[in-house]
Amino acid sequence: MIPKELLKKIRQIEIRTRRLVTESLAGQYHSAFKGTGMDFEEVREYQPGDEVRTIDWNVTARMNHPFVKKFREERELTVMLAVDLSGSGLFGSGEHSKRELAAELASVLAFSAIRNQDRVGLVLFTETVEHYLPPRKGRRHVLRVVRDILFRTPKYRGTSVNGALEFVNRVLHHRAIVVLVSDFLGETNLGRAEVMAHLRRKALHSETLGRMSATTLRQVSRRHDVVAVQVIDPYELSLPNLGRLVLKDAETGEVVEVNTGDERRRLAFEARGTKTLAELDRLFRSANVDAIRVRTDEPYEEALARFFDTREKRRRH
Repeated sequence: MIPKELLKKIRQIEIRTRRLVTESLAGQYHSAFKGTGMDFEEVREYQPGDEVRTIDWNVTARMNHPFVKKFREERELTVMLAVDLSGSGLFGSGEHSKRELAAELASVLAFSAIRNQDRVGLVLFTETVEHYLPPRKGRRHVLRVVRDILFRTPKYRGTSVNGALEFVNRVLHHRAIVVLVSDFLGETNLGRAEVMAHLRRKALHSETLGRMSATTLRQVSRRHDVVAVQVIDPYELSLPNLGRLVLKDAETGEVVEVNTGDERRRLAFEARGTKTLAELDRLFRSANVDAIRVRTDEPYEEALARFFDTREKRRRH
């Protein structure tokens, strides 16, 4: 039995995201993602401006004047949402946790997909793949996707992005859109409190990027259209001055005391965070992976709209 509070939250997400999809994002989604091929539609007479390569020479020879083949894009796509359920996703310094934001983003993409007659699947992962929903169509299926992201209680607390990517590569036999939603804080995938504690003692972020294999990312992106969605909290980028704190790692259980009143620590933390984001961006570019970065303290609509707009412009050229 799903608690009433969760059902209410799912319904609120559906209302917000469907309105957003209906008003703006569905068309942008359609323009941003290519179909899997081209279907023959008809043969018609050549008109000035038609592409010469589309001329049907057999029909042209029979009719003694040029005819061209007309094709339409085969639109049905598969969208696979791979969502990180590790312990750090439960953190949020504001009104929403990273997992709640991830669920809402997944809902927007899923409703955009089904509005365009595409199929949606779901992979939930921690340090292992915890749950898999095969791709399907329909509103009820999308609501189950949202419910599972919010309601699923993971068995483990760590993160293995590589394991999730390898699983997706095995279960998807045809080209698909793979949307990887995570904070990308690594195999130990620490949240705000954990990052504040551990960044003082070791170069955690640099280890993390090495663990998310660029080779695995490239292998998947060669077969599929991969989009990385990074969900972050502002406290993971800038350390607040809150004095001495006792912090517990949501994924390892380790407890550490940190003096956040030390300005040098705060500046070092911010510099390391900036460096980490830059390294992550380079990793995605090297693997030919598009990326979206959203924050728990900012509206995500603009980030999604910019992403779709960039994809559409690149597709036209």
